[in-house]
Amino acid sequence: MFDPTVFENLKVALENQLYDLDNLAGRIRITGRTDRLEMAVMSREFALRFELAETDGVWAEIRLQASLQDLAAEILEMPDAMPGCSLILRFGHYVRDIRSQCKRVEQILQSIWQSALPPVQTVSFLYGEQQPELYRNVAEVRFNRQINEDQMEDLPGLIEHVLRSLAELSVV
Repeated sequence: MFDPTVFENLKVALENQLYDLDNLAGRIRITGRTDRLEMAVMSREFALRFELAETDGVWAEIRLQASLQDLAAEILEMPDAMPGCSLILRFGHYVRDIRSQCKRVEQILQSIWQSALPPVQTVSFLYGEQQPELYRNVAEVRFNRQINEDQMEDLPGLIEHVLRSLAELSVV
């Protein structure tokens, strides 16, 4: 019989909760989905991208990743292995004033997530524009540990933090 991995269990839990917020509660709109098995390195990746239903222009993405080592440790039941997944949160929107708006994004994400790792922001623009009016900003929040089924009960709180982040970032 098939025994789902930590990755699969977390993926299904996230999917269920986020699709309920879209289809049943109407609080978010899911705008993208990735479910990838990377054959070259035998890793898994899952991501759902969404935005708040009442706002446009700011999106969030919850991404789970499991490497070959993570998956093998679990499937082969390796002693002393702690199977889990990496969790990455991404927030994106457009900014006009890079210095002030990116600083504000950093302050918002630090205050909400209080992660040991600071958010990393990547600002870009379309090549060929003489003087870009808008810059694309993607802020990434990473955590310094993996998650597993022990954190399953924390997922609703995590999603609420993401929704709060979206709400606060929508006024930057």
